[in-house]
Amino acid sequence: MTIQQIKYFLELAKELHFWNTAEKVFISQSSLSRQIQALEDELKIQLFERDKRNVKLTDAGKFLQEQWTDKVNEFDQILRQAKKIDEGNSGTISITYPGSIAFEFLPSFLKILNTNLPDLKIELTEPTDENHEKLLLDYRTDIAFSRDEIKNGNIDSLNLYSEPICLVVPKNHWLNEKSLNSITDLQNEKFIISGLHQTTFFASLMRSLFAKYGFEPKTTIESDFGGMIINLVSKELGISILPLSFKSAKLENLRFIELEEKIDLYVSWRKNEQNKTIKKVVQFAETIELK
Repeated sequence: MTIQQIKYFLELAKELHFWNTAEKVFISQSSLSRQIQALEDELKIQLFERDKRNVKLTDAGKFLQEQWTDKVNEFDQILRQAKKIDEGNSGTISITYPGSIAFEFLPSFLKILNTNLPDLKIELTEPTDENHEKLLLDYRTDIAFSRDEIKNGNIDSLNLYSEPICLVVPKNHWLNEKSLNSITDLQNEKFIISGLHQTTFFASLMRSLFAKYGFEPKTTIESDFGGMIINLVSKELGISILPLSFKSAKLENLRFIELEEKIDLYVSWRKNEQNKTIKKVVQFAETIELK
């Protein structure tokens, strides 16, 4: 029994006429008769009552018509979806990202995907202290946006852009581009930053920055979520150091002061990836231009 035989049966059950059905399915009447007879022989069920003039469904045939119609439609839908996946236009992909890209890059990226791959389902995760390399190799994510380049023979990484890191202060703070002589001037300030004990790339960058200027920040609040940090800074609970991307959040009462240090954004994926969708998504990531 094949799917094609079932489709022939369903078409004949609808038409109840061998000649009309044969024309619709593009085979000869004799071939259709043989296919239906073979199906009945295999099932050991009579599906049709037929004589020289009429074709009627048996009760068993009516039951199978009802059951198989939905199943064949579902099968065709699954097959269409599989073809879309094979063509790289559908399916599901998982993406991990740093919170700093959530306000400009990521929305622009998702808009392009929605326009060009409307059937694609996207699962987003913002890991706080995860190893993107391990997430990719363990197939827990398909594409990783990260601030550090993953150097692994089984992973490809592409540098998308660089941006400054910034001091973030309330607008009424004494600190501005002109008044800042050195970060050492901030030794008595209250900092709201990610925990410097973390193993993330940004935490490592912060440790290096403070070591360069020879002091440890007076940390009053720790958070791994930049969106929370800039909200607290806008409430004048302290100052922070964050990538310039957070400026796109457009919160009021914030001033961003660019420092000399820069930070990169990389996109990484498994080398020799067979999923065409992932390759297309990476290509779209390369097209994003920030304002």
